Amino acid sequence: MRTNYIVRFLLFPLFLLAASATSFAQVSIGISVGFAPPPLPVYEQPLCPAEGYLWTPGYWAWDDEDGDYYWVPGTWVRAPEVGYLWTPSYWGWGGNGFIFHEGYWGPQIGFYGGINYGYGYFGHGYEGGRWDRDRFYYNRTVNNINVTEIHNTYNTTIVNNNTTINRVSYNGGNGGINARPTNQEEVATRERHLPPAAPQVQHVQAARSNRDLRASVNQGKPPIAATPKPGAFNERGMVPARQAGGHYEPPPANRSVNNAKGNSVGTRDNRVTDGGNNVGTNNANRPPIHPSELPPHQRPPSPNTGNPKVDQKYQQQQEKMYARQEQDRQRLQQKQEQDHQRLLQQRTDDARRQQVEQRHQQQTQQLQQRHEQQQQHMQQKQPPPPPPPHESRPPGRPQ
Repeated sequence: MRTNYIVRFLLFPLFLLAASATSFAQVSIGISVGFAPPPLPVYEQPLCPAEGYLWTPGYWAWDDEDGDYYWVPGTWVRAPEVGYLWTPSYWGWGGNGFIFHEGYWGPQIGFYGGINYGYGYFGHGYEGGRWDRDRFYYNRTVNNINVTEIHNTYNTTIVNNNTTINRVSYNGGNGGINARPTNQEEVATRERHLPPAAPQVQHVQAARSNRDLRASVNQGKPPIAATPKPGAFNERGMVPARQAGGHYEPPPANRSVNNAKGNSVGTRDNRVTDGGNNVGTNNANRPPIHPSELPPHQRPPSPNTGNPKVDQKYQQQQEKMYARQEQDRQRLQQKQEQDHQRLLQQRTDDARRQQVEQRHQQQTQQLQQRHEQQQQHMQQKQPPPPPPPHESRPPGRPQ
């Protein structure tokens, strides 16, 4: 089975640890897989662990190294910013295969394929809660909330007009959900986004490393379907799937064909070992194509000149520079993501996509070089350290 890679999403490592950023890069890259993901399993939502946590539904991710889907359990996650909501990941038919679209945080819910993930995510928007100033209020009719500990709740019955009961996990293609983004969802796509938070990145990494979560092992019924917090696979409150969402039988020759054809080049799968760009072991020296593939800024240690005011001023200048550089990355990533969306809408051929990716690579390298020059210039402005103690002694004083 041929696996065609299509670089897909707008995520970039933002304020993550180096390991987390590496993991995130691979998750943020979309891929095209020749056969559909399994149906969504049936599972109960764990109890919300504390106020401020938002539900992020589980989904099937792809590991090209094994040629297999694996389940990323649903989990409760703290929102990275007040007022931000989670737009779930989803798979969509792209003409030549099923393309992965990574989820993101933003002020509005974007398009997630019309997939009915349940617990407030019924295909469009989110009915599980809302922000009121700096507090998140939970809709008890669709969430598992302990009201003795969390009091900011309300009850709103949700009428789901979708009379077709299924567990389909992808949009378009043969048997997929037939849904298109609304005008509001298209606007949300163009707004400022944040990538998955560091705990989410680590959560995906843990899922990928767990063999029991492979679809070929659990046949669409993962033993860990949801967790109360990211990565809490063995803690109290973990929930197994009650049943598979439907029959699942991947093409038997998929793994052997993938390995034989070397489709793991670049290892652009949904695993989280490279910070979102999944450069992988076979492509470790490949130059970054998108800002999401750039490593996090390596910040030098704080200056220590002995003059707190001088040190503070220099550190403020550093922080302003890094903030501007992060904004540069965001703007370029969003611009390139818009290019990706146009390519998908126009269903362009591989040659055209390759041309666009080459241009993206040039843009990203130019951005990286410009930022490195700015950092070098900033280091040249760093105040010198204080002289050694013996140099500050008055002349003639015994050493």
